[in-house]
Amino acid sequence: MDVYEALERWRGLAPEAGSGSAGAPRYVLLEGFHALKHALRFGAVVPVALCADRAAALQLAAELAPDLEGALAGLLVEVDAETLRGLVARPHPTGVAALAERPAPLAVEAALRGARRTPVVVLDQPRHLGNAGAVVRLAAGFGASGVVTTGPLDPWHPTVVRGGAGLHFATAVAPLEVPELPAGPLFALDPEGADIRGLTLPDDALLAFGSERHGLTAELRARADHLVALPMRPQVSSYNLATSVGMTLFHWASASGAAPA
Repeated sequence: MDVYEALERWRGLAPEAGSGSAGAPRYVLLEGFHALKHALRFGAVVPVALCADRAAALQLAAELAPDLEGALAGLLVEVDAETLRGLVARPHPTGVAALAERPAPLAVEAALRGARRTPVVVLDQPRHLGNAGAVVRLAAGFGASGVVTTGPLDPWHPTVVRGGAGLHFATAVAPLEVPELPAGPLFALDPEGADIRGLTLPDDALLAFGSERHGLTAELRARADHLVALPMRPQVSSYNLATSVGMTLFHWASASGAAPA
């Protein structure tokens, strides 16, 4: 693909970021080499990828992703830095940007509702887009089956995708309301819960986390099968959301044969 074809494709697809079914964007922006690397490794369909310095991007591939050297060599098209700035509001320091096809919502929901060997993370009314992205990254690293958000935050918002570093494609990510949650025992993190150190979290668990400011909603708390608490020093009010998710997934992984090696 030459530069003209790549730019025509980009400009043709970028407006579809808001035209998917049921309001979901059909394509998402991948910002930076690492986001593109992760997306490709986990099967994302990437119709166009641009870079400001092709030789530098391919050198990164040789050093950090030799498994993708061939794919990236065939995909990356070099454009000048000014053109890239005109297409991407904040070009990544690696000078790489791509558009990836968002997984079909029905396929994502089917993955969440099928038989699971690892937990699903539920973010109950999250507020912070960057934190949500960090949670997706954690969930992917631990091999969690998915990340579900309740409330108005879109887990595929560009800022969330940026925070997830392309790892939305490594797990099932979807917005659902509490009555729509997948089946499975729901363990909700709450200061009044039982100490997590005395519990074993099952592989098919739903692990629910409230917002840092407001905690769990009454609706989700009522749906919970178990309330669970993380150890925390007195007079410390809360952990960062992503930190709480990371500690909980580590506790699960420490006792599970289904966790990544």
